Amino acid sequence: MTENETREIFVTGLKNAHAMENQALSIMKPQVKRIENYPDVAARLEQHIRETEGQIARLEEILSSLAEDHSSLKDMALSAVGTMAALGHSVAGDEILKNSFANFAFENFEIAAYNSLITVAELGGFAGSVPVLQANLDEEIGMAKWLEINLRQTTIKFANLKEAGQAAKI
Repeated sequence: MTENETREIFVTGLKNAHAMENQALSIMKPQVKRIENYPDVAARLEQHIRETEGQIARLEEILSSLAEDHSSLKDMALSAVGTMAALGHSVAGDEILKNSFANFAFENFEIAAYNSLITVAELGGFAGSVPVLQANLDEEIGMAKWLEINLRQTTIKFANLKEAGQAAKI
């Protein structure tokens, strides 16, 4: 591979990550607005929304340092997909659980994407971008761990609310 090919892979990966983070926002923002009975989940989603906004800014800084810009088309397309995913779960009787499963899967997708981007940055001589990408990766790992650890408690609360005849779905 030539230096130009590696740069192209890196820039494409950065643009994809930017769109992926916009998709994450379009998933989390509607979820957090709907949550009524799970304040711990809402608080963690709100925290991760702020983290995600910071991740987008970091990606834009890297792209700018390469004299590149994010792809508005990719951003819009993945944001629309994210919105549809969030809406799809809103009709489910176990919405909080479905959202938890989907969020955990999405966080692991993001972890894989950042691991790959870091590898390309190292291969392509973009070592200055690695700490920034690592910061994003660390936040995604933190969110994935939180979701994994809290899934049991969320499931128990959902089951207890349902058993008591109360609104439990979200």
